[in-house]
Amino acid sequence: MSIAYPPTRRGDVVEDHFGTSIADPYRWLEDPDSPEARAWIAAQNRLTESFLAAIPARAPLRRRLAELWAFERREPPEHHGPWYLFTVHDGVRAQPVLHRAADLDGPSEPLLDPNTQSEDGTVSLAAWSASRDGRWLAYALQHGGSDWLEWRVREIATGRDLPDVVERAKFSGAAWLPDGSGFVYGRYPEAADATAASPAAPTDDADQAAAPETRSRLPFDSPTELVAPNRHHQLALHRLGDPAAADSIVYARPDQPDWLFEPLVTDDGRWLLVYQFEGTDPRCRIFVRDLHDPQGSLEPLLDRFDAAYEVVDSDGDRFYVLTDQAAPRKRLVALERGRSAPEAWTTLVPEGPEAEVLAAVTTAGGRLVCRWSVDAHDRLEVRGLDGRLEGVVELPGLGSVGGLSGRRDEPEAAFAFTSFVQPPTVFRLRPEDRVPRAWHAPSLPFDPADYETQQVFTTSRDGTHVPLFITARRGAQPDRQRPTYLYGYGGFDVAVTPSFSPTTICWLELGGIYAVANLRGGAEYGRAWHDAGRLANKQNVFDDFIGAAEWLIEAGWTRRERLAIGGRSNGGLLVGACLTQRPDLFGAAVPMVGVMDMLRFHRFTIGWAWTSDYGDPEVEDDFRVLLAYSPLHNVRPGTAYPATLLTTADHDDRVVPAHSFKFAAALQAAQAGPAPILIRIETRAGHGAGMPTHKLIEEAADRWAFLVRALDIDVAQP
Repeated sequence: MSIAYPPTRRGDVVEDHFGTSIADPYRWLEDPDSPEARAWIAAQNRLTESFLAAIPARAPLRRRLAELWAFERREPPEHHGPWYLFTVHDGVRAQPVLHRAADLDGPSEPLLDPNTQSEDGTVSLAAWSASRDGRWLAYALQHGGSDWLEWRVREIATGRDLPDVVERAKFSGAAWLPDGSGFVYGRYPEAADATAASPAAPTDDADQAAAPETRSRLPFDSPTELVAPNRHHQLALHRLGDPAAADSIVYARPDQPDWLFEPLVTDDGRWLLVYQFEGTDPRCRIFVRDLHDPQGSLEPLLDRFDAAYEVVDSDGDRFYVLTDQAAPRKRLVALERGRSAPEAWTTLVPEGPEAEVLAAVTTAGGRLVCRWSVDAHDRLEVRGLDGRLEGVVELPGLGSVGGLSGRRDEPEAAFAFTSFVQPPTVFRLRPEDRVPRAWHAPSLPFDPADYETQQVFTTSRDGTHVPLFITARRGAQPDRQRPTYLYGYGGFDVAVTPSFSPTTICWLELGGIYAVANLRGGAEYGRAWHDAGRLANKQNVFDDFIGAAEWLIEAGWTRRERLAIGGRSNGGLLVGACLTQRPDLFGAAVPMVGVMDMLRFHRFTIGWAWTSDYGDPEVEDDFRVLLAYSPLHNVRPGTAYPATLLTTADHDDRVVPAHSFKFAAALQAAQAGPAPILIRIETRAGHGAGMPTHKLIEEAADRWAFLVRALDIDVAQP
């Protein structure tokens, strides 16, 4: 079909990059609030809406997705003083509700309902942290999907809010002091205060007065704050009853503007841990402060920045640490404060075999509970505190363990188990007997037994074997006709393991195949797997995905005309790169909130932090690598591109919408084939977190409706 795209002005911006002239004709779309950009956005949304509204399957898909969403799901409970806290989502309301219960075998009641915070459901509960005694709850509200957070405090027993409000918070949780008098959190200062009067080295919180707050508007309502680079992260201490302007700085490094911090207080209340990251690099430093010592200050615990480190538990001066130091697939070690050199460590759980990664460890019932990732699905085992294996926990099947938590001095751990077709069931586990007991199993509007998942291994261009999960109706056989949706991510040390979404069931009900590729760049096989898909090796990720697509065709599951690819964020980059490199291989593409301009990603919000995976466009060798695959810069006029639906959001301050705007404009101008190139721009939404239920359903229905049309799917087929 022929589509008349809205006119998009081509500017004359041309820049020199190491002797290479790079045109950027759509630079003006980087300002989403300019009158010209607003008119363009409105015109693109009108075109997309008119196209989708003409698809008969759209309305039935919305109805069916609403039905599939409507079941209660819970997160694993946390124990704080006399209370158990957990979120409950009925699948109908816009946002999940935080509940409290005095007994896990008894009833619970709402403690915090974010649905009362806005009429359109776009204010969400982004994070929460309870004091150890169970008296106070610090909770962070997220507005319109922005990464900016607003912390408030509620008394758990009464549900009464204190007047405390902390703004300009971002990229960290809240860590309560042992006495519940306040919490440490991460924030960004006003731009004018970014380098002012902050300590140049670790300091005691009493050594610094807070910079005065002069803000006149909330950051999530400011167009400037939604695109401006985020630098000079700092940790601050908020004491209950004090105005946020009086919050003191716990740790800040104005000489290191790209450092990011995360606070944590150990379960015994003795240690304040400060994790320090450089962008998205999994390596970190850890500093500690003895909270039992009134004169104590932050001091290094592990500060070589040579590996990833996570403190699992502590016992006096002894720390249990999960690390990939000298163990690319991770090991658990014990170390003593003041004796942190690797030769002084004791290895409790050694690195596993080639296909296994020690992904997480918690303590409960005086034991270790270890989660192993084995070929991208999970196994649980119980060990003594000395690392000795006691036994394996029997799980329901091929799937993922999430929310694993516990405390050494409490008898139970909790976790959720899920698969591609089974929503999370929450289990309670007594490590002493290793028998998981279902605490909450959802009642579903479909039968998971109607579907099955198999895992195969495909071969990438360089011969690397890449895992691929294939989920379909039980008994489905390759017939070259199956509409297939291939999903991937491949980056930032993130493992894509089996997970549930109602949208997957809807796709399977259409007769579709849902395929997930475990690409290099992720964490599926440890540090080496991550390194093989980042920086100069990034092309491996695209080759892995293309290899998986070719395998699905060669194995007879589908054909090119019925194969769609999808991915979010870094996965949106994946889709953009693959559709520009191999437009002949796919029938449709759905790049969602993707990173498309690899020469300017570092200039917006937190984009600079991604250079650890992508490289730095300001460095010539990195620039050459980035230019070779940057989706925006590899669009070729006169090419027949597959049907493409880009999605983004006006409040996305993680991957700013300009990435998708510019890529959509370039694709529309270059398209030589009949397939539509459309962009769906959500309002009052961000990168995806906190999106209300009705928006999730509408977006999913539009995605599947688009593929129904693009892949010529008969919605009545079994």
